[in-house]
Parts: sequence; C-alpha cells; structure tokens
Amino acid sequence: MQQTLAAFPIWVIVLDYALGMVMWTLIGRAAMNLFLPIDSDFFFMRMFVKLTDPFLRIFRPVTPDFLLDPMVPLFVAWFFFMFRFYLMPWLLGYSVMGMLSFPLESDAARFIYSIFGGL
Repeated sequence: MQQTLAAFPIWVIVLDYALGMVMWTLIGRAAMNLFLPIDSDFFFMRMFVKLTDPFLRIFRPVTPDFLLDPMVPLFVAWFFFMFRFYLMPWLLGYSVMGMLSFPLESDAARFIYSIFGGL
C-alpha cells in the first residue's frame, strides 16, 4: 500500500478503489447468476443484486437489447474497466499503465503474494 500511495495522489487511489469495487461486484453478480436466479433468497445473491441494480439502471440507455440478461452486468463492468484502464491514466498524464498498475488489483496481488509467496 505504501508503494501505491507514493505513486499516485490519494484521490486517484480512492477513485480507483471505488470504481474497482463496482466493477468486481458487477462481475461477481454475473458469476453468481450462473448458479442462482436473480430472485434467489441466498444472502450473497440478494446483496449483489441490491448493490448493482442502480448501476444497471444508469447504464440501461446504452445497453443493447440483444444482450441476454445475465450478460448485462458484464457489459456494464466493461465500462468501468475501460474507464480505469484508459481514461484514468490519460487524465493523470500517463500512457496506458498496464494490467497490474491498477491500485486495487496491485494491492490485492501484493497481499496474496505476501501470504502465499513463501510457499
């Protein structure tokens, strides 16, 4: 985390974490929908639906009608990915930074490596 704070201003990290959490929650909803229906009583499915429905409503005008309903969260997550991968670096004056340059994913990768790196 210290390396991330040194590399980016705090507002960039906060914005990237927020956008990353929305993106991964949308992906989680799509993954859960492979196994459970949207109206399932399972707590995690209800949580994914409750957290992601506002974003799906916002992006409804740009969502193609031919997409199957389980694919819509992935389509919306793609917008968040594109913003994080292309627009954020451009706003900061960088060229494209690369996959593990995202602060959220970089910190997660460092944490996982710290746990399993010594094996």
